[in-house]
Order: sequence, then structure tokens, then C-alpha cells
Amino acid sequence: MPDNPRLTESTETDLLRSPLLRPAGRNGGEKLCIDDMLRNHCGEFGRWQLRHFILTSMAWSLEAFHTMVVIFADNVPEWRCTAESCFPEAKSVCQLEPGSWEWIGGPGSSTVAEFGLICSEKYKVGLVQALFFAGSMIGAGVFGHLSDSRLGRKGSLLTVCMLNAIFGCLTALSPNYWAYAVLRFLTGFSTGGVGLSAFVLATEPVGPNKRGVVGMSTFYFFAGGIALLSVISYFFQSWRALYVGTSIPSFIFLVAALPLVSESPRWCLIRGKTPRAMKIMRRIAESNGNILPAGVSLALDDDDGDKDPSTSPVNSNGGTTEKEEAAAMITTGSLLDVLASPIMRVRLLLAVAISFFVSVVYYGLSLNVVNLGTDLHLNVFLNAIAEMPAFFLTAILLNPLGRKPLAIGTQILSGAFCVAGGALKSPEGWLKTARMVCGILGIFGMAGTYNLLYIYTVELFPTVVRNAALGCATQAAQLGAILAPVIVVSGDNVPFAVFGFCGIAGGLLAAMLPETSNRPLYDTVAGMEEGERK
Repeated sequence: MPDNPRLTESTETDLLRSPLLRPAGRNGGEKLCIDDMLRNHCGEFGRWQLRHFILTSMAWSLEAFHTMVVIFADNVPEWRCTAESCFPEAKSVCQLEPGSWEWIGGPGSSTVAEFGLICSEKYKVGLVQALFFAGSMIGAGVFGHLSDSRLGRKGSLLTVCMLNAIFGCLTALSPNYWAYAVLRFLTGFSTGGVGLSAFVLATEPVGPNKRGVVGMSTFYFFAGGIALLSVISYFFQSWRALYVGTSIPSFIFLVAALPLVSESPRWCLIRGKTPRAMKIMRRIAESNGNILPAGVSLALDDDDGDKDPSTSPVNSNGGTTEKEEAAAMITTGSLLDVLASPIMRVRLLLAVAISFFVSVVYYGLSLNVVNLGTDLHLNVFLNAIAEMPAFFLTAILLNPLGRKPLAIGTQILSGAFCVAGGALKSPEGWLKTARMVCGILGIFGMAGTYNLLYIYTVELFPTVVRNAALGCATQAAQLGAILAPVIVVSGDNVPFAVFGFCGIAGGLLAAMLPETSNRPLYDTVAGMEEGERK
């Protein structure tokens, strides 16, 4: 019998079952951070997390649609002669007399054909793509902040997907080039928040030992979206119909999938919504076939469990209201906190620089398929398929090798293949195929890095500033993506040379980052700094 007769047998069993990883709070019971609760009671990756992961990660396919649709919508279509003065062996219609040729498929087959984006107007193709990524850069910062603060992870994902669907459909109605460019910018603004919101929402409820593999798996959905886009574009030959066909899935996701997704318990905890966070954790445990003991409660990683009750706000009756207590518990952070911390400041600068280089290569190689002279639909499909083995191998090697060696190796591997592709001067015949293979292998290496960076960045920063830091790195990635189409339109071997340099430079910078494999996912800045000192 226990010394205290009020200690029931079930309570005693619960206490024996759960190691006291944190001191008891003033209300008694075991206080655990989310990682410990997932590891010891709820399950790190069970049925609940699998369903939540699949539903949330569908948003990545939608992002792929809205980002890569320009490969087909802005493509230069085939043409044919209609007059004797036309010579079919001409390399460009700019060498022909006006009226002596026509677009195969008509002017509605592409924005290039409909808006006349050829010859001296060719730069407008790269401009509209750059505007999209500029919008993404702004959107990543805006929604990164809102995701950490007012909207939350789920609220941000709902907002950006709704805007994507609306702007995507409106793009199909563009009356002229400049309306088209503005709507692509607005689509980019909303798209910038899709990936970071979906990734963090999918991985935060996962335990530390499974988070790396699960995080890498989210990008199968992005690559799958690109592959599916190549199929959709085959059936939607008109660029206007293609924009509608790639926007409707966003509406379906909002109605059918997102209502089944839960908010991140980590965000609920740092925003003072502890009862809501506990409700989600109980749901995770029950769905995974586990039991969350009655005496267990959540705590931030810098909570010592012995806060003085006198510091809590009191109401007119001398007690604390639930609303006041929740407000007092809210833990906030911003990029200013990141810059004020010597540890996080260096990490952010490195993450920003590496994200920039990686994005130049990844988006550059994806858009560069128009310069390879091979079947566009097939090449886009093969590039997307080439990314999937990279995710698989990276996921397998993630824990044995660690984040840092993989980030170094994959970038240098990609850079080396890009250098090899650029060394093939004016390739013809089998050399053209060889350069295409170099591009596919370059995508293979950089796809692994691009996705690994999301996991790496998430683990480098605490919950309170995680999406803000990830948003900042994403902004740098979008800046790189802005330059990618400008590099691509230069044609010939210049793109491969630039991509090779960026890949190798990013690999060297990754050598300066710390290893985060099997380290805790911290909640607060103070908790992270204390943990790093230990």
C-alpha cells in the first residue's frame, strides 16, 4: 500500500509505467515535452500520423502543378510553313517572313503563340516565370510568419490553397500578357506558403526517430505531382484549359482532405492552447492503439514545472481565468530572436545561402528541359521519376550517415554532372542523349538535397521560430528560382556551367552546418540554447 491512502492502484500503475522525465508541476503529475510524450506514450509514427501525413502532403502535388505548369503553358510550340517564301530548315521563326508560317495547334496552344512571345519579346517568357518566384519569395516570408503566429500551420495551408485555386482559375481568363504576368505573381505569392506549411504540419506530430524518413517522404508527392502534370498536359493541349485543369484539384483538396487534417500540437502548445494540444495527443495515442496516462501533461522544453502561481494573472475573484492563463503561456518569437542568437544567426545565414544555390540548380534543371531538344512530355516525366529514387536513397541513408554528409555529397554529385553536361559542346546524336542523362542525374542529386534541406532547417531551429526561419530559407530558394529561368533562356551550355558552380558551392557551405541527426526538436530559443550547451 502507498503511504498516501488516496493514491489509487491505477494511479500508482500509471506512475510506474511512465519515467519521470520532467519534474511534477504545481498541480502534480508528469510533465513531458511533445517528443517525450510521442516516444513514451503516443507512438512516434503510427496509424494516426500516417493518415495525417498522407492527407497533408497532398498539398505538395498541388504546389507542383502551380509551379511547373509554365513548362507546358509557356512552351514554344511547333510551327509549319504556309507559303513558298518559308524555308522549313530555319532554326527559328524569327528568320522567316511574317505570314509565311503558322503555329501547329493554333495560337491557343501556348502563351508564347497567343501573346507573341518570340524574337525581341522572348524575354517576357523568363520574366513571367521570375515574377512567379518573386511572388513565392514574398509569400514564403508572409505565410512563414503567419504560420508561426495567428493562422497556425493548418490555417495557413487552408489560406494558400484557397488562393492558389482562385488565382489559377483566373489565370486561364487572362486577356493579355500583363494580366497573365500579374496573376502568375499572385499565384506565386500563395504558392510560397504551401510547401513550408504542409511540411511542418506533416512532420511536427512525428517522433524524433521517425521524423527524418517521414520528412523525406513528403517530396514523393511533389515529384509525383510533376509526373502527373506531364500526363494532364498531354490531354489539355490549350494553355487556358491546362490552368483550369491544374487548379481544380486545389478546390477538391480544400473540401475533401483538409477538413480531416489536425492542427500541429506543437503550435498549439507554444500559443498557450495546451488543452487543445493535449486533446490532439490523446487522439494520436488512441488511434495508434496506445494509452495516455491520466497524470501526464505537456510542457515546453524550457518549462521547469515549478512556476510561481503568483506570477499568473488573476481575475476579480482572485483566481485565474482560462483565457488569461492561456495568454500568459503564449511563447512568441521572430527572426529578430534568430538574429540575436549567435548559434541561430550562423545557422540561418548558411541555410539561406545553401537554399539559394540548391534552388538555382533544381529549378534551373527542371526548366532547362526546353533546351534539350527532346520530347518535352517524356523529359518532364523522366525528370520527375528520377527524383523518386533520390528520395528513397536519401531516406535510407539519412540516419546512418546523418544530415550533414548527405547535404554535402548530394550537392557535389549534382554539380559534377552539371559540369559534365556543360562540357558537351553543341551535342548531336548520342551526345544529345548524353547531355539529357547528365541533366537527369543532376536532378537526381539535387532533388535529394532540396528535400533534405527542409528536414535540416526544421531541426536547426526551435518551434517558436521554426516556420519563420524556414520561410526565410524558402525566400532565398525563391530568389534562386527567380534567376533560374533567366539562366535557362540564355541557352546552349551556359546553364549547365552555372548549375555546376552552384551545386559545388552549396556542398562546401553545407560542411559548416552542425549535425542534427537524433537531436531533440526544441520548442523555445532558451530550450535550444540550453540543450546545445549541454
